[in-house]
Amino acid sequence: MTLPALHNTGVLYRRILSQFPQDISLAFAYGSGVFKQHGTNQGQMEKNMLDFVIAVDDPVTWHTMNLLQNRKHYSILKLLGPTMISSIQNDHGASVYYNTLVPVDGRVKMLVQGENGKLRAALVANLKSAVTASFLMLPESFTEEDLFLQIAGLSYAGDFRMVIGEDKSKVANIVKDNVQHFRILYSNILRDCPQVVYKPQQGKLEVDKSPEGQFIQLMALPRTLQQRITKLVDPPGKNRDVEEILLQVAQDPDCGAVVQQGISSIVKSSSITQSIKGIATAGMWKTVSYSSKKLMKMWKGWRRKPSVSQMS
Repeated sequence: MTLPALHNTGVLYRRILSQFPQDISLAFAYGSGVFKQHGTNQGQMEKNMLDFVIAVDDPVTWHTMNLLQNRKHYSILKLLGPTMISSIQNDHGASVYYNTLVPVDGRVKMLVQGENGKLRAALVANLKSAVTASFLMLPESFTEEDLFLQIAGLSYAGDFRMVIGEDKSKVANIVKDNVQHFRILYSNILRDCPQVVYKPQQGKLEVDKSPEGQFIQLMALPRTLQQRITKLVDPPGKNRDVEEILLQVAQDPDCGAVVQQGISSIVKSSSITQSIKGIATAGMWKTVSYSSKKLMKMWKGWRRKPSVSQMS
């Protein structure tokens, strides 16, 4: 599912992508340079860095071509060649090759990720998983904005950069001016979900918080998250099966907190390893420059916090 294209942006994005090897399975732009965030005007938005994710079937071949086409984009890792670059990409952190401040028609942050034919199905499954996890962490009744805040906050839960390096109002800023975009992404999933009563006209939802309902939701979570939850709950040496442990969690009044802990543990470990890897893939100078801009943005967020801390 795609969101409506923003005015006058499609040509710019295609022009930027044309400067890279064209063996691309999927590419998309995201972030504050694409979608307006609360507290920024159009002029500020146009100055923001554009973030792209480029998915490719064969990272080695893509990096081979890109080293010939855009060798200056790489850090000192270019000396290791495309095979080693791809190995570093796939074997550590979040399995992406991260680069920032790439000089193509302005500043662009780019990630290259390997992709297979099941990507689109995985994207839909990811949307459903985000909804399911959020249901478990929310109360029985909540608003659309409550849900979208929970969903938007999933990838930041446990991220050490939210302690130092990111604007503390980042999640609220993302959601506040983009509620309609969230509705487009999630409305069909919410309407089709048997565990929730969705009232789009009122912008309200009611989810099944019975042990049976929560067990169904826990069983629908991604396997990695289920495994993290079992490690948190199951005492060492007991070795119970996942279904038995999730049944126990479903009956726990703190079920949502357990799910939150599991998500945070996943995000924390990947955010740390990916950030360390980013120093190598982007290079020390770019890392320092990019980090300083993030710290400045965090400081500005602190200064305007009273005006954006409440969702209206």
